[in-house]
Amino acid sequence: MTSESEYANHLRDALAPLGDIRVRRMFGGAGLFLEDTMFGLISEDSLFLKADDENRPDFEAEGLQPITYERLGRTIALSYWEAPEHLLDDPDALLRWSRRAWQAARRSAAGMSKRRRPKRKAQRK
Repeated sequence: MTSESEYANHLRDALAPLGDIRVRRMFGGAGLFLEDTMFGLISEDSLFLKADDENRPDFEAEGLQPITYERLGRTIALSYWEAPEHLLDDPDALLRWSRRAWQAARRSAAGMSKRRRPKRKAQRK
C-alpha cells in the first residue's frame, strides 16, 4: 500500500461483508466504524482491533501488543491491539477477527452507557 487512505479503502472493501464500514480520520490515523461503533484503528498502515476480556487472549496468543502513546512521561495502552499480519492474506480470518472486535466495542459501549446513567434521587414524602 502506498498511502494510509489506500490501506483504509482496502480494509473497507475487505470488511464490506460485515456491513456498511465507514472510515473516519482521527488520532493522526483513521477509525473503522460499523453501525456507529468504532472497532478498529488504522495507524501508519497498521491495523489495530478493539479488544476486551473475551477476545484479548487471541491477540496475546499471537504475541501481539496494544497500541500505546506517551503522556506526561507515562506510557498509556489503549484497548486496540495490533492485528495479526496474516489477516490481510486471509479474508475469512480478517472478517472473524473484525467481527469479534466489533462485538468487543459494542460490549464496551454498553458498559459505558450503564455507568453514565444518572442516579435517581430519592423522592421526599
